Amino acid sequence: MMTNESESYTAKDIQVLSGLEGVRKRPAMYIGDTGKRGLHHLIYEIVDNSIDEALAGHCKNIIVTMYADGSVSVQDDGRGIPTDIHPQTGKSTLETISLTLHAGGKFEKKAYQVSGGLHGVGMSVVNALSERMEIEVHRAGKKFHQSCERGKLVSPAKEVGPTALRGTTVRFKPDAQIFSTTEFDYDYLKDRFMELAFLNPAISLKFKDERSTPPKEEVLHFEGGLSAFVEYMNKSRTKLHTPFLFHKSAENVDLEFAIQYTSAFNDLVYSFVNGIRTTEGGTHYVGFKTALTRALNEYLHSSGTIKNADKKIAGDDAIEGLTAVISVKIPEPQFEGQTKTKLGNNEVKGVVDSLAYEALKTYFDENPSVAKPICQKVLTSLEAREAAQKAKDLIRRKNVFESSVLPGKLADCESEDPKISELYIVEGDSAGGSMKSARDRHTQAVLPLRGKILNVEKSQINKILASEEIRAIILSLGTGFGEDFNVEKLRYHKVVIATDADVDGSHIRTLLLTLLYRHFKQVVEQGYVYIATPPLYKIWRAKDVRYAYSDVQKDGIVSEMGGNVSIQRYKGLGEMNPEQLWETTINPENRTLRKVTIEDAMKADELFDVLMGEEVEPRKKFIEDYAREAKNLDI
Repeated sequence: MMTNESESYTAKDIQVLSGLEGVRKRPAMYIGDTGKRGLHHLIYEIVDNSIDEALAGHCKNIIVTMYADGSVSVQDDGRGIPTDIHPQTGKSTLETISLTLHAGGKFEKKAYQVSGGLHGVGMSVVNALSERMEIEVHRAGKKFHQSCERGKLVSPAKEVGPTALRGTTVRFKPDAQIFSTTEFDYDYLKDRFMELAFLNPAISLKFKDERSTPPKEEVLHFEGGLSAFVEYMNKSRTKLHTPFLFHKSAENVDLEFAIQYTSAFNDLVYSFVNGIRTTEGGTHYVGFKTALTRALNEYLHSSGTIKNADKKIAGDDAIEGLTAVISVKIPEPQFEGQTKTKLGNNEVKGVVDSLAYEALKTYFDENPSVAKPICQKVLTSLEAREAAQKAKDLIRRKNVFESSVLPGKLADCESEDPKISELYIVEGDSAGGSMKSARDRHTQAVLPLRGKILNVEKSQINKILASEEIRAIILSLGTGFGEDFNVEKLRYHKVVIATDADVDGSHIRTLLLTLLYRHFKQVVEQGYVYIATPPLYKIWRAKDVRYAYSDVQKDGIVSEMGGNVSIQRYKGLGEMNPEQLWETTINPENRTLRKVTIEDAMKADELFDVLMGEEVEPRKKFIEDYAREAKNLDI
């Protein structure tokens, strides 16, 4: 990290737009929420600043360290934040950037042609939401230091000595007055850092955790870039060819993508803009999908694979089984909100479409041995989609829901207000019968299932829709399916999975979660899916009856009651009578529901691939790695 100052990055590159007012009062406006997601977003904001330096060609090493006192530091070997006096504020530029909202080098493109931190609020917002923040800058042979507390300057930026290094180190401790939790999750952060390392193969990102004993340290560096990213995501899948990597720029759009088809029935397509994951896609994703579909259709007809000129594959056929990473870098990205989930630049769609189409067309023409299995894959998808059309018609409704097509096994609730309505998806007719008797008929509906549903991870659309149990779930939810899906039509804002506390029950729960995640993802993302937690034990002596939800809790209750008690171990929901089911599992005042959330989509995709996919070895390894941990889990 030797000094090599760039004269092009100075105080005049930093533009000031407004102050820090309201950040502490309304933090969710800037970081999404004040829970786990928002907490980790603080680190992302600072790391993204270092990544922007890397994108500008001035940074190669980033070190992120978590400390035992709850603080975290981000160190880079970039140019270092300017410390000279800013012409607009009359204060140190470092002070201006860290204490003024919308002050940064990302509004004027002299300092950063490409930037992920579009809004320029990163460091100042993190400062405002931190108990304390220390910033150290190594620049032009001089070392500077500044400290703040809860967004207020404590020690102004001042020179503290000479240095042979260069770069910026930001250390901050999140404010417990703001966040519901201030404990950082190592694995949660590592997944994001891996994304950044894949997207930026020129950087080395060292991740250190000094909280653990012994301390953990990993260096994330992937010279293969996006190709390595695709191979990583496909490690539990059967691949049809080696990854294809493409990189080209035109009209201020730098496009890079890697693709690899697999035998799976779902796609894994991740899109990024300036290193920021766009979870809702946007114009760059639409352009890529359009180009891929067009290139495949042309190849299918030019190669004679499809002889009917009117027969074409659709976009969903083109991406079935596809794993792809699409990364664009543009000067002026227009995102939806500070958390940046969807790209809105209309001009990007056409550029990506044109570049990707030419690249894919050439790739298929020059690699017939690769194009052939891909064509077979998409044609199989087309045939399955056509075969499924009749099945889809059976579950498509003209209105939000027609009582005439409700599945007969569904005991619906009286309420038509989704906000207060709940659907219990229950394992077995016996448990379903008890739950139907126990429920609150006004707000609680019950759908009993017979045995294990189809594993949708290994099934095409026509087989999925041919399943009577899955059709019953689709009809009950009311959202429609596939291209007809509309989360606004969901009839219940609590979809509760209730299965037995045994191996079969766990398997059924996993199968249901796979169905919901792969085909009703927005229902999961919007927080409508829950897991019921029935008790494992009934413990009583005379009229003193208690319930335990784990072995540890059972032992504690027995000890508290002084021993000499009766204990019943529940093997299934069907063993409880309606009164017991109501008291322990259904009554909103007593029950424990676990909300299903998706904190990291890449991790979730990987987990479903491992647990429910075709490859046996990754699943075997996962079970071996986590069996002991699961055995000792205390829920």
